[in-house]
Amino acid sequence: MVAQSFEEFIKQLEIDNLDDIHKRFKRITKRLNEAYWDSDSDQEHGYIVGSLGRQTAIKGISDMDMLFVLPKEIKQQYDQHEGNGQSKLLQAVKAEIKKTYPKTIVRGDGQVVVVSFESINYTIEVCPAFYRSDGAFDYPDSNNGGSWKKTDPLPEIDESLKTTEETNNNYRYLCNIIRAWKNHIGFKFGGLLIDTLVYQFLDEYEDHKNATFENYLQVIKDLFYFLKTRNKDQKYWFALGSNQKVYNKKGTFVTKATSAYNKIKDLTEDSENLYDTLQELFGETFPVPDTVSEAKIEKSAFSAFTARQTEEFIERKFPVDIRYSLRIDCEVKQHGFRTHLLRNMFKDHIPLLPNKSLRFFIVENEFDEMASRSEERISYDVYWKVLNRGDEAIRRDCIRGQIVRDRGRHEKIESTNFKGEHYVECYIVHNGTVVARDRIIVPISTNQL
Repeated sequence: MVAQSFEEFIKQLEIDNLDDIHKRFKRITKRLNEAYWDSDSDQEHGYIVGSLGRQTAIKGISDMDMLFVLPKEIKQQYDQHEGNGQSKLLQAVKAEIKKTYPKTIVRGDGQVVVVSFESINYTIEVCPAFYRSDGAFDYPDSNNGGSWKKTDPLPEIDESLKTTEETNNNYRYLCNIIRAWKNHIGFKFGGLLIDTLVYQFLDEYEDHKNATFENYLQVIKDLFYFLKTRNKDQKYWFALGSNQKVYNKKGTFVTKATSAYNKIKDLTEDSENLYDTLQELFGETFPVPDTVSEAKIEKSAFSAFTARQTEEFIERKFPVDIRYSLRIDCEVKQHGFRTHLLRNMFKDHIPLLPNKSLRFFIVENEFDEMASRSEERISYDVYWKVLNRGDEAIRRDCIRGQIVRDRGRHEKIESTNFKGEHYVECYIVHNGTVVARDRIIVPISTNQL
């Protein structure tokens, strides 16, 4: 049964708007060809790169990376500009794209021109580039006074497509699954780093290159083991195909993979909690066979208490494409007692008791930091979810779990009422897509009121 679930899950992750993405790519390519090459081609000089180019992206992806190659004379022209020539080049490309999309938000953003299609919750990041003699590209970086940087995405695309073919699609499937895991758990894990590590995994575990879905439970166990045993302090890896450096700032994926492996390592297809664990790792959309769902319903019918199923899921409200880091914490207060931060209480093994006032707030919001550096105002929304777990939550019919929009203060006020491992989750939604999320567990340790 689990083989069929993995196969259905892979189908769920397939991108469903590729035609629209390619249509917009062609329109931008044609506009820039007219402006810089005196051509009406909608394909020449343009490249879809990034995870879409490598064909490892999944449904819900919020942007497309594209390169557009300009004549070498243009680089010479902007090299002779006084001041920041790279910034002026980005502004010139921006002005040309605005001729095709006059009502669309188009802005320069350090190294690319960002075209935001709010009606479809999608952006295209256009990187103007110049051919190099070694086959790679130079592109403008307008930060810190301006400079030229090197990128080499085409060998990465070639190696990704070749490996997908050589592994009977297993390479692409595993890249897809790790993206789904990253989006559900909610942490920053760059697409090129994911693809590079999966590539290295299959190089080390050669037997999995020809795996079938019947083997996928073991394959996923081995993949999480591979990820958890990487060096958390390693600053970079060499990308597949190009050997470009792919940087890893915090090694968060190692910690998350360790947790995932510990949850799944001992499970078999006969484990009672197999599908609960797979949904915990990959989201509630991971398919559960009807026979398993029916058994759970029958079991709950014999329980002493029932509760309304009020929980909502962010994946059913917005596409999820986690690209930024988010961290929340909780201030724990009670009259007459010293205030604590919940994460510090975890470290110090201080129990969380009832009758406490809780203020959940954002500690770190990388998206907000990025937006503040932009030349134009970038807006976003904050949403919160509070879910109660445990027998007492069921007995009181107080599971909650509704997703609510923040009212502008970027905080959530709650209180500790009854025993259970509850949790609070926060989401950053930009242009209709969840781009960052974080969760904090709230373990109330006693039922005394």
